[in-house]
Amino acid sequence: MTSQGTNDYHRGLVEELVKLSVETEWVEFKHNRADPEEIGEYISALANSAALVNKVHAYVLWGIDDESHEIIGTGFRYKNAKVGNEELENWLLKLLMPKIRFDFHELNINGNTVCLLEVETAKRQPVQFKGQEFVRVGSYTKKLKEFPEKERELWRLFDATPFERQIAKSHLPDTDVLKILDYPAYFELLGLPIPAGADGVVNAFADDDLIVRDDAGRWNITNLGAVLFARNLDDFITLERKAVRVVLYRGEGRIEAIREQVREKGYAAEFEGLISYINGLLPSNEVIGEALRKELPMFPELAVRELVANALIHQDFTQSGNGPIVEIFDSRMEITNPGQPLVDTERFLDAPPKSRNEALASLLRRIGICEERGSGIDKVVFQTELYQLPAPRFETVEGSTKTVLFAHKELSDMGKSDKVRACYLHACLRFVESQPMTNASLRERFKVETRNRATISRIISDTLDSGLILPSDPDQGRRHASYVPYWAGVLNQNRPAI
Repeated sequence: MTSQGTNDYHRGLVEELVKLSVETEWVEFKHNRADPEEIGEYISALANSAALVNKVHAYVLWGIDDESHEIIGTGFRYKNAKVGNEELENWLLKLLMPKIRFDFHELNINGNTVCLLEVETAKRQPVQFKGQEFVRVGSYTKKLKEFPEKERELWRLFDATPFERQIAKSHLPDTDVLKILDYPAYFELLGLPIPAGADGVVNAFADDDLIVRDDAGRWNITNLGAVLFARNLDDFITLERKAVRVVLYRGEGRIEAIREQVREKGYAAEFEGLISYINGLLPSNEVIGEALRKELPMFPELAVRELVANALIHQDFTQSGNGPIVEIFDSRMEITNPGQPLVDTERFLDAPPKSRNEALASLLRRIGICEERGSGIDKVVFQTELYQLPAPRFETVEGSTKTVLFAHKELSDMGKSDKVRACYLHACLRFVESQPMTNASLRERFKVETRNRATISRIISDTLDSGLILPSDPDQGRRHASYVPYWAGVLNQNRPAI
């Protein structure tokens, strides 16, 4: 894979690397020797060792004296190198697992030809060549299995290195960083003035780990910087499928899409525009409950904001080929993000906040898009009750997390499962507010008059039968009965899913 990077950058990189006093775990110097098998082993070893020493890339340089590191030139020409009738690059790529990025660059430095091989660091598993994992031990290439302590450390690092710290685009000068990242949005969202010069902007980005210095003094954009502030996520190969899709359908199925749009900007820079776009697609309800007799969106904006923010923050970025999607139907909206939730869907209201993307969540909290107190779902349930909507449904579907908001429906038109789910979530909301659920509180939730308390009693009875709620006191009488979620008492292992 031949990079299109500028010669100036790679010349500068070579000049920095030859200043090293000795070869390292992430740099190998050679004169002419370019055995294909050896190169494949180098790529595996260097990628794995770069991860161990926290480097974004590792390098092999041909045309360098191994002892003095003087630039002496090489006769190796990677473009002409073949294994049998197959080009060297294609041959290497077929035998590497996983398929990491490596780039050959041919440079002319002071009249000498230098070949630079730039190897991407291993990310989620050790890199193999011909089914074998290699590692650098000093300046030697060894089989990884012969050094179990390094193998254990490598897997520990894979588990500990978050998505946000990985590199989305590398080797950029200041001017390119400012072209690719929406720096005005960054400063506006943080309520800060834009610095007068490019240095002030990139230094602020670096302070928030949106960019980091590379080995030649240029900038690497981290996934955190790209996914939050990209002017266009298509500029980043690994993130182009992570842009939010919004689809409006006719009717209740996916047969006919009226409108579909991919929101290509980074999540932070795009968030307000995304919410406005979604709300603009939602139909309005003229009457939603007794107290709200006016034109209002089908779903409360605060609930939409919280659920979209949750989908962006809690997605599993390691899943490739898919991203967050918002789908709008005639009477419901579905918000789906890649990845299983870190807590049980039934415990979204009370569980302590957890995020697989902590740096992303932290920065979005600072700019006011989300909270890290775990109260977002509480707000969603409260808003659906205030708007007299059916309770939202939280579920996992084929490795993804989906939330469904439903349009207003009269209690008499709700099915049993809708009523039970609403009763359970009402009990959860009351409990986190230090209040038990009662017949009276559930009547208020459904706007049912006192004379119809028997209707509410049946809903409570069905929810008790499901095991989703329990009496606050096992010995309580019916007149002053109150209820709590099952997790506030003894877990009923046989309860059905809601």
